[in-house]
Amino acid sequence: MSEDKVVVDLRKRMDGAIDALRKEFAALRTGRAAANMLDPVQVEAYGNRVPLLQVGTVSVPEPRLLMVQIWDKANVKAAEKAIRDAGLGLNPQVDGQMLRVPVPDLSEERRKELTKVAAKYSEQTRIAIRNVRRDGMDVLKKQEKDSVISQDELRKIEKDVQTLTDGLIKRVDELLAAKDKEILQV
Repeated sequence: MSEDKVVVDLRKRMDGAIDALRKEFAALRTGRAAANMLDPVQVEAYGNRVPLLQVGTVSVPEPRLLMVQIWDKANVKAAEKAIRDAGLGLNPQVDGQMLRVPVPDLSEERRKELTKVAAKYSEQTRIAIRNVRRDGMDVLKKQEKDSVISQDELRKIEKDVQTLTDGLIKRVDELLAAKDKEILQV
């Protein structure tokens, strides 16, 4: 494995952790309706727990309202219960096969709670990035031990990997700061 290939592979894996963080942040409620707010909701349907998006369509007709069109009338009550019990602080109202989900304003206490959740997601991402770095370093050290690469190449690649890691950790911090600002805006 050439040094470029090692660094490219590690970058791809670390970028995957950043993408996962973005998805986690997108699901955090900021007082404004977003269709992906309901991504974590699991509905008891067809004998299994399935994502809400497998039983209906989510739309955002207004900044403070989500609409969920349930495809199968038998799943309306289950979807309503799932949204209510998801811990998102949402209270859906049934209208035929349509669920209207008003998004209430966030209290100051809830905003602070959400910033802590965002910080937890960020720390998990930092740990994931460091684990990728550690795995990559282990592979490189094994290659050096097996005489696939020289000590000089190892040091140069280790430096590149550390620079990459530091840059992505900084990116996580920037994403967290932006999300905190978004959450705390009144």
